[in-house]
Amino acid sequence: MNIFRRSARAHRSRLPQQELQVAWQAVSLLLDYPGEDAAPQRALLRPAVTQLPASVRDPLVAFLDHADATDPQVLRSDYVETFDHTRRGCLYLTYFAYGDTRRRGVVLVQFKQAYRKGGAEFESDELPDHLGVVLEFGATVDIETSWKLLGDYRAGVEMLRLALQDRHSPWANVLIALCATLPPLGDDEVEAVARLIEQGPPQEDVGMEGYALDPRLNSPSPGTFTPPPTIPNTPEFLGNEIPVGAPR
Repeated sequence: MNIFRRSARAHRSRLPQQELQVAWQAVSLLLDYPGEDAAPQRALLRPAVTQLPASVRDPLVAFLDHADATDPQVLRSDYVETFDHTRRGCLYLTYFAYGDTRRRGVVLVQFKQAYRKGGAEFESDELPDHLGVVLEFGATVDIETSWKLLGDYRAGVEMLRLALQDRHSPWANVLIALCATLPPLGDDEVEAVARLIEQGPPQEDVGMEGYALDPRLNSPSPGTFTPPPTIPNTPEFLGNEIPVGAPR
């Protein structure tokens, strides 16, 4: 799903640009719900993944092997059990920092503003802090914007990796691959992860009214395209092989 209107802008990364784009594209796709198009997409993804550095390639190939060997219905059930039935498997980056608090609603607005500043309008029913959304933006629009967002919420990424590894989830390999593209945790991030493990995210069940009540950020502008929450039949491609993915 292409949920961004692209605009040209120069960007750079600490990894070779194409490798980082392919890696983030792969992780974005593999963190999506494995629907009917998942197997053909994995077949397209595999040749590009095998060209990545070993630290990224090996865990991604391990997940691809698992997914290809697993009955599709079982894989879908496992996905729902992993990401929809437990908060420890939350794919929304700001949840680990703000829980379900009003402050999180404000931060979601800032994510949309970051995408706009990075060169695209975010047009999806998905929340903008979904890890797959952040990675797709970096792979297809602006690496620097996504690099900063991932850096700002690096502790949340690490918490998700630890949670998936703790439950021996096959998707842990996808997070291991992602973390291999990111800098090591800093001292403050290590402390943040330790606090999250001990205390969990903040708990203030007031919802996210600040986000939901902002009409500029939740209603499509006239003339804009809001895609359906499924993978399209004619995805945009990175190069000649890799389809742009996005969360459901």
